[in-house]
Amino acid sequence: QVQLVESGGGLVQAGGSLRLSCAASGSPVSTYNMGWFRQATGNEREFVAAIRGSGVETNYADNVKGRFTISRDNGGNTMYLEMYNLNPADTAVYHCAAGSVLKPLSAWAPSYDYWGQGTQFTVAS
Repeated sequence: QVQLVESGGGLVQAGGSLRLSCAASGSPVSTYNMGWFRQATGNEREFVAAIRGSGVETNYADNVKGRFTISRDNGGNTMYLEMYNLNPADTAVYHCAAGSVLKPLSAWAPSYDYWGQGTQFTVAS
């Protein structure tokens, strides 16, 4: 089992940047594929980005591609989401998630077994 805790949320101006972190404990994160999902008020949870256990393979939602970068530090048991050129549509609660590295990298939330509580950030226009 792995426990996930997100951090780095807050308030940022449109066009700004922010980095979110997901700290894991309980198991080495190298044994999990990991992802970021977000949920804005009144919306369904949506996929943002995912990264393989090895860190070699990544996947992004079309609406963040080129603006967001997912990475991981397996030695530090932490995953990151660096976000640039933010806009108000990026406002949401961001959750990190972990799923078995034996599965393909996925944008589908049920593929992930463990979830953090989320961190909120708001992009002001």
